[in-house]
Amino acid sequence: MKKPLASDPHAGIDLHVHSTASDGTLTPPKIVEMAVQLGLKAVSITDHDTISGSAAAIANGIPRSLEFLTGIEISAAAPDGYSSGGSVHVLGYGLDPTDVSLNKLLTVLQSSRENRNPQIIERLSAMGMDISMAELSPIVGDATAGRPHIARLMVAKGLADSIDDAFDRFLGKNKPAYVEKYRVPMIDAIEAIKSAGGVAVLAHPYLNDAADLDHFEPFLLTLKDMGLEGIEAIYPEHPEAATARYCQLALKHNLLITGGTDFHGAITPGIRMGVGQGSFHVPYLLYERLMARLEK
Repeated sequence: MKKPLASDPHAGIDLHVHSTASDGTLTPPKIVEMAVQLGLKAVSITDHDTISGSAAAIANGIPRSLEFLTGIEISAAAPDGYSSGGSVHVLGYGLDPTDVSLNKLLTVLQSSRENRNPQIIERLSAMGMDISMAELSPIVGDATAGRPHIARLMVAKGLADSIDDAFDRFLGKNKPAYVEKYRVPMIDAIEAIKSAGGVAVLAHPYLNDAADLDHFEPFLLTLKDMGLEGIEAIYPEHPEAATARYCQLALKHNLLITGGTDFHGAITPGIRMGVGQGSFHVPYLLYERLMARLEK
């Protein structure tokens, strides 16, 4: 199969996909296989706070018909002066998985996740739920455990009707089993991505309180001053007006525009890789522009 030309408007990509290395339900090789079956031309596995999903996909082999880009999604704290209501997620693309600085930061983040999980389980147990850390291991496998894995265990044990139900009643922010997590300073997240040879992109800005459309430009410029190079403007949950605004600001400030579905497999049954709920589309041209920036 020939690789698409930049002029092909129908060539689709997905630069925001999660695997079993974090909280997705498909293995990295299966994601690559599915991307080929769906006719996508480029894909990036962007697992939470780990690059092992990307590394596993590469180790298994990438078909010639598909472009593959190493990726990650890091949970960072909003810069001083901005309130995000939680983490601000930063995507990193084109990373060297062996970079020392990046892996040092990821070790801290993964340790934080591991220390948080027993506290969540303890709170659920205190509420009378029969649930333990030992039961979590088979669900997590080789991944870094997080709240979605605990939610899956709760569903499996009949303690919640669905993953959404588990978050809505117990695990979400301000819910009874929620435990605040460590968030790496934004500057550290961006610098770690750059240290690994990558490009830092702000993920799904519409989901961040700090990225309110009326006050977004100053927030964006603060991140750009730290080394941010792009905006994930094209995202299934972005209203059209927000997407248009993000694209306008990206062009104004010489930032890349990227896009992806945030596909997690069975955890997000209404979202399909590459097409979201059916009509979502990210053009291959954006991948080419990202690659051109990485090659500078």
